[in-house]
Order: sequence, then C-alpha cells, then structure tokens
Amino acid sequence: MIEKKSIEYEKAVLVGVINQLQNAEKVEEYLDELEFLTYTAGGEVTKRFVQKMDVPNPKTYIGTGKMEEVHAYVKENDISSVIFDDELTPAQQNNIEKLLKCKVMDRTSLILDIFAQRAKTSYARTQVELAQYEYLLPRLTGLWTHLERQRGGIGMRGPGETEIETDRRIVRDRIALLKKKLSKIDRQMETQRGNRGALVRVALVGYTNVGKSTLMNVISKSDVFAENKLFATLDTTVRKVVIGNLPFLLSDTVGFIRKLPTQLVESFKSTLDEVREADLLLHVVDISHPNFEEHIASVNQILDEIDSTDKETIMVFNKIDQYVPEVIEEDDLETEKTSVHFTLEEWQKTWFNKIGDNALFISALNKENLDEFRQRVYREVREIHVTRFPYNNFLYPENLDEYSQTEEE
Repeated sequence: MIEKKSIEYEKAVLVGVINQLQNAEKVEEYLDELEFLTYTAGGEVTKRFVQKMDVPNPKTYIGTGKMEEVHAYVKENDISSVIFDDELTPAQQNNIEKLLKCKVMDRTSLILDIFAQRAKTSYARTQVELAQYEYLLPRLTGLWTHLERQRGGIGMRGPGETEIETDRRIVRDRIALLKKKLSKIDRQMETQRGNRGALVRVALVGYTNVGKSTLMNVISKSDVFAENKLFATLDTTVRKVVIGNLPFLLSDTVGFIRKLPTQLVESFKSTLDEVREADLLLHVVDISHPNFEEHIASVNQILDEIDSTDKETIMVFNKIDQYVPEVIEEDDLETEKTSVHFTLEEWQKTWFNKIGDNALFISALNKENLDEFRQRVYREVREIHVTRFPYNNFLYPENLDEYSQTEEE
C-alpha cells in the first residue's frame, strides 16, 4: 500500500496597513483575500500584522517598531515568506529583505506566482512570463539576492530562476521578444475568432472564484477545470452551446480581483478580447460573499478599462444555496438593519429595482433555478441573432417553452 504524502505548506505572515483609503474593517477583508491567495499559492498563514499609519515609510513601508515585531516573529517561528497586501517599491522590498532575511513579497508578486503555477498552455505561459519580467525589471538587484540563496517555493517560480547572469539589457530584449511572440499569437487568435462564423458570442465574466467554470460545465455539459481556489481558470475556454435549437458560443474567462496587477491586465488583454468582442456578458457574482457588491464594482472597473461596460449584461447571482444573512434577534433594539441582514428575497427585490429582469439568482453547483437561467439566456441570444439575421426569425420560437412543446408534439 502506497502511503499518501501530506501536503507541506510554506509558512507565511501577512502585513497590512490602515490608512485614509482603507479602514480596519477593509484591511481585514483584504487580508482575508490575501490569505486565500497565499493558500492557493501553497502557503499557510500563521499570523497577521496590521499597522495604522497615514503615510507608508518610504524605506520599509511599515514603521521601525512594527518591523522589529515582524522580524522577531519570523525568526522565532521559522517563517519562509512575509507578504505585504500593497505593492512595494523595489527599494522597499530590498530594504525589508535585508532586515528580515527571508522572502518578501507583495500582492502583485503573489498573484503573478499563482498565475505561473496555473498557466498550462504555451500562450498563457508566455503572457505570465511577460508580466513577470515587466514586474522584475526594476527589481533586478533584489532578484539577484534571491538567486544567490537559490530558494524555491512561493514567488520563486518563473523566468528569474534561469536568468542568474542576466542584465537589464537582456531582460528588455526578452520582454521585446515576448511581446512580439504574443503579437503573433494575437493575430492568430483574432483569425480564429473571425472563423467562428456568425454565431452569437456570450462571455462569462466575474470576480475570481465565483463559480464561472462550474456554470460553464453545467450549461455546456463540458469538463472545464473548476476548483475552490483563486484563479482556477487562466486560459479562455470556448464551447458551442445549444439551448433549445439555438446555438451560440460561450467563453469562460480569467477571474478578476481587486488590485489586479497592471502587468497582468496588459499581458492578458488578448484573453480579455473574448470579453471585448462578446455580444452578451453574463456577469457571475458570488452572492454568498459578504462583500459581493464591491466585487461587482471591481469587475465593472476592469470592464471599463477594456471598453466593455456598454455591452448587454445579465447579472447572475450564483451560490444562493450558500447565502446566509446575519440575523437580528427580536429583543435586539440597538442593532441597525443593513445589507448584511438582507434575506435572499430582499436582495432579489433590490436588484430587480436596479436593473429589472437582468438579474438572475441561481446555484450552478446544485442546479437551482437553471431553467429560468436558460430561458433568459435563450431570449437574449435569440434577440441578438434575429436582429442580425431577420430571415431566421421563424427558426427560433420567442420562448423556450414553445420549442419544448414543439419537440413533444
């Protein structure tokens, strides 16, 4: 009998800062997400450090006293990585590493590392490699220090490990080469998209880990990789889907996240072309997350950056089976009712008032309300199709129920 090896997680601590832009509650929420990112990358968070300061220390980001506290904990508990929630300057990262004598990362480098793990295809690997080089270019001095220690683990994947002797000129040449390679692949992908014919294109968008891939599997009856970790999907997957007798193309895209590194937005712009060229967006939301409305705002911000906010969009509130509102006891007269106390019915009423019937509430995992979902998507896709091809109007009934009745007869 073969013994199963237990997974060894790298010990890490997190560091966040309370300032004018983010209060204590917001910082805790960001650190919760950062902890999930760390877990996804293969790390285990043992402690969090939070400091309140108006302006970050230009040399070490956090104050001297807090830095000594972090250093003592790192030394006593054999911590491998210290991860900051905000992006560090190259000088700050270098200074902190000298003080703590361990790996120092920020949210950007952690996300890049997860992308390096998740990239499976040549195209995705090229996109990630480009983003890594652009991030590492101003940090080459710190990178060489990493390489002298030759450590593995979180943040040590990627091009740096094989570029010990490189200098800035060679790195810039590599960046230019990768951009040229991506440009060539972009043209090929543009041709592929053009060859798909006149089928209506529907794209799943949303925050990371909201259930897009699970929904994709249910609708298209395919086997797209889905996992309860951040960024389970990097490569865009396109499937031909038929609802009733109406065919269309459905694409599953990379999930978005707050503070998404600009290097990744730029490198993955071709992947996001699937969104830009879609006729209809299905904006999937995890309604069970306490801050799902902020997730919606983050996704809309990135959609705005790629000029896709004006597209026809259906809001798909997923994971209704996991939604649990906070309850106010009957004898509690002090607690003010807020959105965290809303029932599912109250949220439905709220969003119906905001956007009408463009809001759907489903559970992709438990297949709740999927008939309503299919009917709504069918009507929307049909409208786009018959507008494009009026002479096909008679082929597709206005309602999916009519098609089902025709099939039964």
